[in-house]
Amino acid sequence: MARSERDLLSTEIVNRGIESSGPNAGSLTFSVRVRRRLPDFLQSVNLKYVKLGYHYLINHAIYLATIPVLLLVFSAEVGSLSREELWEKLWEDTRHDLASVLGFFGVFVFTLSVYFMSRPRSVYLVDFACYRPSDDLKVTREQFIEVAGKWSKSDEASLDFQRRIMKSSGIGDETYIPKVVMSAEENCMTMKHGRLEASMVMFGALDELFEKTKVRPKDVGILVVNCSIFNPTPSLSAMIINHYKMRGNIISYNLGGMGCSAGVIGVDLARDMLQANPNNYAVVVSTEMVGYNWYAGRDRSMMIPNCFFRMGCSAILMSNRRRDYHRAKYRLQLIVRTHTGADDRSFRSVYQEEDEQGFRGLKVSKNIMEIGGDALKTNITTLGPLVLPFSEQLFFFATLVWRHLFSGSADKSRSSSLASTKPYIPDYKLAFEHFCVHAASKTVLDELQKNLELSEKNMEASRMTLHRFGNTSSSSIWYELAYLEAKERVKRGDRVWQIAFGSGFKCNSVVWQAMRRVKKPARNPWLDCVDRYPVAL
Repeated sequence: MARSERDLLSTEIVNRGIESSGPNAGSLTFSVRVRRRLPDFLQSVNLKYVKLGYHYLINHAIYLATIPVLLLVFSAEVGSLSREELWEKLWEDTRHDLASVLGFFGVFVFTLSVYFMSRPRSVYLVDFACYRPSDDLKVTREQFIEVAGKWSKSDEASLDFQRRIMKSSGIGDETYIPKVVMSAEENCMTMKHGRLEASMVMFGALDELFEKTKVRPKDVGILVVNCSIFNPTPSLSAMIINHYKMRGNIISYNLGGMGCSAGVIGVDLARDMLQANPNNYAVVVSTEMVGYNWYAGRDRSMMIPNCFFRMGCSAILMSNRRRDYHRAKYRLQLIVRTHTGADDRSFRSVYQEEDEQGFRGLKVSKNIMEIGGDALKTNITTLGPLVLPFSEQLFFFATLVWRHLFSGSADKSRSSSLASTKPYIPDYKLAFEHFCVHAASKTVLDELQKNLELSEKNMEASRMTLHRFGNTSSSSIWYELAYLEAKERVKRGDRVWQIAFGSGFKCNSVVWQAMRRVKKPARNPWLDCVDRYPVAL
């Protein structure tokens, strides 16, 4: 095996307990687990994505770069004159060429008006809500194995596999699954049960959102709903419009099949719609149906989603109305989206299909860590120049260019030493105060923390969300932000980085800036348990 291939593998010795049968009955047994890890970002940064980020930066900063030059020229001209000479010169020029002066001011006022009218409106996050299911839907890890046993028809090998997954998943004993899955008495993968679960989670989140913001459903002009697997006709967005009797000219979208990163895509779409429709509200609903996506077969690669996905839903209210400036919690700073679907491996890394027995489910590729790491690397490399301090950008870009210029040197020994030198990777902790990383699994969070050199404090919201609520798909980044708010950690001016990844394969980032100090909300999914967290995993 090539060295580069070995570097992507990690090994782990797993205690499988006492063997109950066979020639080794009564003795301890161990197995060696080999899994792929995330690619080392330090060794695999691609220059073209850095250049793309700088291209975005320059496009927005070129206008501001001319201001110091103009000020310098103006200061040099005016600085040579005394106050009396300056006034005398202005009076003489105005008296003899009044038409030119008026024309200049006319052009100046017109240019200023065009600038302020054409610049993008600020988009605010007024507030958000995360649905918390009732306690009768809670399931412990042991109860989950019992439920899995009912569905797998006592297939001990499948149960043992899921038991090992749950043990290392980072998921706790208070996550939620639908009752129809718990009972295992009837087929839960039906349109009927899908609609019942969708109604429960979506209306629960939206009721809380409208109550917190005091906004009437009829005041909402834009609605975006994203749910990857469950896409009925009429759509989920139509279900919401019907339930709340929203207005007839509402602009609605229903995003399907876009995976766990679709929440950020929904925010991006809502932002674009708000830019085109001034003085409006936009609601983005992010969810996934656990029951409809339940896999009842025995293919191990399709059992993994059963182990991680849990019930959840988020609803956020965005606005471009200037009157919402003083009550909004956050201002949208930027969004960076990455799609690697042109690559066949990426495209099929998370793939919905039927197994040999005809059971439908999501098949997760064994290369998912490597594929996800490549998408993540591309996204954060593009994001870097847009958010990092100038000193970090300078060091990063200089070392990267140095490696690309001299890696092909004729001096092989020098080239080899340069190639083995790790490039400077920026410190993203200097760009953001808070991190909300999609809570996919403990393994993903571990590898991402290692590669980005984040602290336990930076990863706390993600790890605790995974433990308390499981993987709630596209809504998980909002449960993480709710955790930070429940802990009262968000201060005025703080920057929050939400990053999510999902099928396709996609990796998307959104950056928010806090408009004010966020006090502990009166309604929050963490309120009754936040004092117990963080817990050791």
